[in-house]
Amino acid sequence: MFVGMDFGTTNSAVAIAGRDQAAEVVHFATSAGPAQTLRSVLAFDAARRDAHHNIVPLVGHDAIDAYLHGDGECRFLQSFKSYLTSRLFTGTSILGRTYSLEDLVALIVAHLRRAAEAQGTRVERVVAGRPVRFVAEGGETEDDYATGRLVEAFAKAGISDVVFEYEPIAAAYYYESGLTEDQTVLVADFGGGTSDFCLIRLGPGRAKLARPEDAIIGTAGVGIAGDAFDRRIVEHGLSAHFGKNDTYLSDGKSLPMPAWIYAKLERWHHVAFLNTPKTLRLLRDLQRHVEDPDPIEQLLALIEHNLGYHLYRAVERAKLDLSRGEETLFRFDHAPVLVERRIARSEFETWIGKELTAIEECVEGLLDTTAIPAERIDRVFLTGGSSLVPSVRAIFARRFGEDKISAGGEFISVASGLAQRAREVFSA
Repeated sequence: MFVGMDFGTTNSAVAIAGRDQAAEVVHFATSAGPAQTLRSVLAFDAARRDAHHNIVPLVGHDAIDAYLHGDGECRFLQSFKSYLTSRLFTGTSILGRTYSLEDLVALIVAHLRRAAEAQGTRVERVVAGRPVRFVAEGGETEDDYATGRLVEAFAKAGISDVVFEYEPIAAAYYYESGLTEDQTVLVADFGGGTSDFCLIRLGPGRAKLARPEDAIIGTAGVGIAGDAFDRRIVEHGLSAHFGKNDTYLSDGKSLPMPAWIYAKLERWHHVAFLNTPKTLRLLRDLQRHVEDPDPIEQLLALIEHNLGYHLYRAVERAKLDLSRGEETLFRFDHAPVLVERRIARSEFETWIGKELTAIEECVEGLLDTTAIPAERIDRVFLTGGSSLVPSVRAIFARRFGEDKISAGGEFISVASGLAQRAREVFSA
């Protein structure tokens, strides 16, 4: 059996393919029933310990359940894939123990491995997904550094033989499984942290090529995707509720609220970083010097009650609503924090305008570098969560025509394609 693993910023998945069988995605048990994806989250609950009194890390649904319903001290981590490019993030102390970033990634990978092995498959080697470009926050490419960290993480998880494949190429393999004729396809894969693109020749004729990689015409990627869209909803739609646009008096001067506080708010997993005595004292002091203290009180409650995860789940729901309709009523009601705001799709599209432009420019750059005109592309395959956003789909409809667009497998296409790619790699 051949195994493909998609360790994602938001969700992860694992799939298994037989020598002559289609890839099947492994399911994970949740309170809502079997799920095809695993949330890429960890929780360290002080109350959950093994026989040696060591804290047992919790993964996926179990981590969320502990975070939402646990009575004791609980540390919750998400989106740590985005730190693979950071040379500053080497580790973190969690309830008295230090974990490297590689340790944290290994916990997710090991969970995926055990899920696959529960299907009767011994997992010793895998093909794993990676974005086309690992881009650091400063804009520089950190491909070798990030993949090196992933190799170490997989080894810690008991997998020493790992081959990496670009995620959009894996999605291409998923799309190809339904083809009966050759096509030149633009694959667009929208994850939580990156948007990746691949121009590739697919279909029965690909098997006649000397090497599978000869079918790849070109690849491109940009460090913008679903997480960035979420941040814009918080920045433009919600931060004012927490006092971002307020001013405070200092020595008779009216000054804006500190921007760095609201920059943390835009990344939900950074909200916990504001829960320090120094920051809380600063906010209490600022609260005494603003005209309306209520927004700062709401921000303090959000921080002290550790509601960042809840807020971003509400943001995700609003984004999904805006993909289906022209507006939504955003409502976040976790006492003592209450936020209500009607958001129109047109507003949201304005907020993410910069990101949409970057995505479109990346696609145009791929067409330019490969010298493939749009009319020579037979099909555009969109996958990943943000492919459901109408303004994202519109980029491709304008450029290639709505009739050329296909979509599907939003959360499992990469894992399925990786398993098919593993069959090629390890059967050679």
